[in-house]
Amino acid sequence: MSATRHHELDLLDDLARDAAVGTLRMLADPTRLGLLWNLRSGELTVTELCRVTGRPAPAVSQHLAKLRLTGLVLTRREGTQIYYRLATDHVRRLVDDVVAHTRHLEGS
Repeated sequence: MSATRHHELDLLDDLARDAAVGTLRMLADPTRLGLLWNLRSGELTVTELCRVTGRPAPAVSQHLAKLRLTGLVLTRREGTQIYYRLATDHVRRLVDDVVAHTRHLEGS
């Protein structure tokens, strides 16, 4: 790790640290991680997310609301349908990296 990059990590303030911990808490739930994983391929409705995750609509909606409030997903309305998507490519990479890390540990 370069000295500059290491120095940036040393400057993690309380607000940034707490926000990062909040994001990790959102990932620490199996349903929420599953929703984020499935949103990596693009926008999906609650109905579609229920189908791919096998979870009931009330649970999916509740978890999506939490993910939206924490800025991990965004919504788009089209008529009566609401489409959910990952908020940024950073979220996509975070989900990919968490899963890749666990798969790496399984192979160790």
